[in-house]
Order: sequence, then C-alpha cells, then structure tokens
Amino acid sequence: MSEVLVITVVVAGFALLLLAGHYIHSVLLLAGVGGLVLLDGAAILTGLLGPQPFARTASYTLTTIPLFVLMAQFILQADIVKDLFYVVNKISRGSRGLLGSLTLLAGSMLGAVSGSGTATAASLGQVAVPELRTNGYSPRLAGAVAAAAGSLSGIIPPSIILILYGVATETPVGDLFAAAIIPGLLVTAVFVVVMAVYLARSGIDPAALRPAEDTLPRIPRRRLVVSLTVSGLIVLVVFGGIYSGTVTPTEAGAVGAFTAFLAALVLGKVSSRFLSTSLVETVKVTVMVMLILIGAQVFGRFVSLSLIPRRLIDALEPIVETPALMLAILALVFFVLFMFIEGAAVILMSVPVVLPIIEVMGVDVLWFGVFIAVIASVGLITPPVGLSVYAVSGATGISAGAIFRPALVFAAAAAIVVCGLLVLFPGLATWLPGAGT
Repeated sequence: MSEVLVITVVVAGFALLLLAGHYIHSVLLLAGVGGLVLLDGAAILTGLLGPQPFARTASYTLTTIPLFVLMAQFILQADIVKDLFYVVNKISRGSRGLLGSLTLLAGSMLGAVSGSGTATAASLGQVAVPELRTNGYSPRLAGAVAAAAGSLSGIIPPSIILILYGVATETPVGDLFAAAIIPGLLVTAVFVVVMAVYLARSGIDPAALRPAEDTLPRIPRRRLVVSLTVSGLIVLVVFGGIYSGTVTPTEAGAVGAFTAFLAALVLGKVSSRFLSTSLVETVKVTVMVMLILIGAQVFGRFVSLSLIPRRLIDALEPIVETPALMLAILALVFFVLFMFIEGAAVILMSVPVVLPIIEVMGVDVLWFGVFIAVIASVGLITPPVGLSVYAVSGATGISAGAIFRPALVFAAAAAIVVCGLLVLFPGLATWLPGAGT
C-alpha cells in the first residue's frame, strides 16, 4: 500500500472515530498503530508499545501537571473562589460594568492560581452568574462572562496547554509561563472591552434589576484575609518564583498545593470528602493527560515515518515563504481544532506535524507556543466543544446555545486582536523571558 493511500486511510479513520464519539486518546492510539502496521508491519510496535510509553510519561516536567491540578482542587474545595468573588462583589457595589470587569479579572487570577479552566468556569457560574443577573445582566451575557473568565486559564500560567507544549517541543516551561503573562493580560483586556460593548448595547435586563443589597452570604473577615493572603502567595510563587529562577515550575506547583492545603486546614475545610474529591479529580485529569501523551507518541511516530511534515512543507512551499499568511492559516486550523478536540490532544497530536513547518519559516518556537495558547484559550468558549461554556451551563441551568452566541464574539475578538498583535509585535511574548536572563 502506498504511503499516500495509508495517510488517506488513517486520516479518514481518525475523523470517523472522532465523529463516532470515541475518546481522543483511543483515537490517537488506534490511528497511530493502524498507520504504523500498514506502513512498516507489526514488528515496529514491539518497542513502541513496550518501554517507550513509560519513558514518555515518566518525565520530571510532567510532574508539574498533577501538582497544579491538586493545587486547583484544594483551592476550589476550600471555597476560596467564592471568597474572592465576594470581595469582587463588594468592591464593585453599584457599578455593573465594574462587576463584570472584576469578574473577568478574578477569572485571570484564578487561572493563575489553578490552571483549571472548566473548574474555574463552573465555580464562577455558581457564584458570579447569580450576582451578574441581579445587577441586570441578561442570562446569556452573565454566562458568557463567567465562561470567558474561566477560559483564561488556557493562556494565564500555570496553563496545562503551555506545560504540554513545553514537553512536546523541549521548550523550558518557565520561559513559556513568563512569555504568556502579557498576552494573557491582553486577552483579559479584550474580554473586558467586549463585555462593556455588550453591556452598553443590549446586556442589561431591566426586569432582573433588584435593589443594590447583599445577596451573597456574609463571609467573616478572618476567612477573607486567609483566602486573599493564600491567593497572593500562590501568585507570588508561581510568577515571582519561576520568573526569578528561585523555584522550578514543579517546585512552584508543590509549594502552591501545600499552601492551598494549609489554607483549607485553617479555614476548617479539610475532611475525608475534601481529600477524596481533590485526589480523585487530580488523578482523573492526570491520567487523561498521560493517556493522551501515550496515544500522541504513537501517532507522532506514524506522522514522522509517513513523512507528513515533509510532504506538507513541499506542498505549502509557496505559502511558507510568506510567514504572515502561513501563520494566519495555522491560526485558523488551530481555531477549528480547538473547537472540536480537547486542548491537550490538539497540542500533542499537532506539534509533530507543525513544528518542522515553524522551524522552516524561522518562527520562534517559544513565541509560537504562546500564540497557540491564545487560540486554545478562546477554544474553550467556542462551539461545539466549548468546555468552559458547558461548565457554566451545567452550574447555572442556562442553555449552552444561549451562552455560545455572545461567547463566540468574545472568542473571535480575542483571537483576532491578540493574535494580530503577537504577529505585529513578537516582543509581547519574547520580552519577559529575555529580560529574566
């Protein structure tokens, strides 16, 4: 069977399995195994399915993922999210625009201390959406604001997307975290502007307006001090520690998880249920990522053996000589991929194909990682698989279809503005890592 026919069969099978609803790690593994067998016979699988999967997942860099996920779970289970939003609500009393803006800023901060987009979106759906609606936001806009706030974890460090990109391209994760700070703030700023425009045009629902009274349960000052202190310490460790070189990303995750656990202990939240829920959710996310890594490794071997990157470079040679056009095409492709496939899988299955093209164009691999992370972030709020939107919908009962309409505007604006600025001014991503050396 010719290589072109094998590639066609594998790609078609890949698409059919995805459409049939199979898990992405299974699809990657089956497509990779099938392609390798068709290309080189079953003997090639002996080493690939033996010690190599263990070697792939037994990486020191990957220990960052369970530690940050565990930190996120401790924060969420200790209700620190609710405490932070209580402060946001107090500060913005009487100002609807400020409430929405601070909700988005709170989402960026929660992304910085957790890295879990769907969990942040669900939590903000529970505590922020009712308050936004009380202050006159329409249900769909309130849901879109909460979903957009949750999606910021895709770009705001510690982003799992950035960690996996660092592993796949052998780029220092600490440099990726530093590079993502300014673009992450830009995405947040774009979301704030879009929300303000929506609010000014059609976001206020007069029937939902109520007297400006406290609708959130009063939280003791001591608890607020603990929650704010812990959040500040975690942000300081993650950003300050990694950027200054005091701690590695893995050490930052460990310190952050320990700090979050101590906070939960002080707040009286630690119980058998607290521990079991936190640990089970951490294991679920970690195992999912590891399975995707194994599947992506096998699929990546097929991609390499079938010379797909080389064929693409040859086919796209006229476009490759125009980097701006090539980047626009890649941005569109990634945007579509993130709409349909879980972010970690997109990174791991696409990097073996795209990286050689990026290197031929002379594009900075660090910069490109941030570029993809921006698109991954907006992919969390785009249909049909906008995980942040579904998280908010599940937490609030608002129709996902209703939330998707304004959320897609948030996503498109951030993708166009921030990706455009990154192309025009690459230093937005490369300046901070360079300044730290």
